[in-house]
Amino acid sequence: MKKIGVLTSGGDAPGMNAAVRAVVRAGCEKGMEVIGIKRGYQGLINGDMELMDLRSVSDIINRGGTILYSARCLEFKEQAGIQKGIDSCREHEIEGIVVIGGDGSFRGARDLSLGGIPCVGIPGTIDNDIACCDYTIGYDTCLNTIMEMVDRVRDTTESHDRCSVIEVMGRRAGYLALNAGIAVGATAILLPEFDYDIEKDVIERMRRTQKTGKRHFIVIVAEGVGGTEELARKIEKELGVESRAVILGHVQRGGTPTCRDRVVASQMGYRAVQLLEKGIGNRVVAMQHEQILDFDIYEALSMTKSIDKELYDMALEISI
Repeated sequence: MKKIGVLTSGGDAPGMNAAVRAVVRAGCEKGMEVIGIKRGYQGLINGDMELMDLRSVSDIINRGGTILYSARCLEFKEQAGIQKGIDSCREHEIEGIVVIGGDGSFRGARDLSLGGIPCVGIPGTIDNDIACCDYTIGYDTCLNTIMEMVDRVRDTTESHDRCSVIEVMGRRAGYLALNAGIAVGATAILLPEFDYDIEKDVIERMRRTQKTGKRHFIVIVAEGVGGTEELARKIEKELGVESRAVILGHVQRGGTPTCRDRVVASQMGYRAVQLLEKGIGNRVVAMQHEQILDFDIYEALSMTKSIDKELYDMALEISI
């Protein structure tokens, strides 16, 4: 290929810029023109794009967010919108695209590939919920951000003998909540993947720890569980422990990417360009067992991924 595009789509994730940088640098070194498509599929439809070179991506590897911006594009869910994207590629002579995002972004990449524009997906999402992939760009940074924020909350929680019920991101996946909960020693962790009983899994656990002399508590709740405010009120009513709901929100998405996110993003971006160089599309780059692989998009989207129940059980046993 002589001309490829790169876009970021869906929720932003730290490390996306490192992936963009790798795509641009690898493409340029292979003699390709690399077009930065701004604001995801909406930018593709609107022709919001620019030619990038080696210096276009200088000093971005350490920046969170995405210099190409991101946007959700409902229009691209319809065939008419997909066709506009294909037509835009033809107009700008773009022969293939690297798409950095999550499952929804990969469905768009699949549709473009079916329309004759080979696409390669790179998993960029803080939720780590891409089934074909052990690790997604942004996950490590987000985990470390949560850990730092909870450590700060713990200082005031301990000072006042309180309980902090802390909601972290993860609407459909509890990977962030589980691993952050282990890292901060949470007394209870609630995930969308597992059934829970507030009385048994939170109140009774706190009662047990109170009997051992503990006076302050951290409870981690995944966003998909919900009811954070109600849970804090229930804890205070049942146990007489002053309780506060803390919703970390979008601070979890931002910040300087960790070393791991920068390195993995660079590896994945490089592999994506290698595939397009060979004319190979309709693929998703993934990490499994610390190896960079790639899968057919159809295959990747049909895979399933589950929370490690043994890890969850361990978390509860060692944080009582």
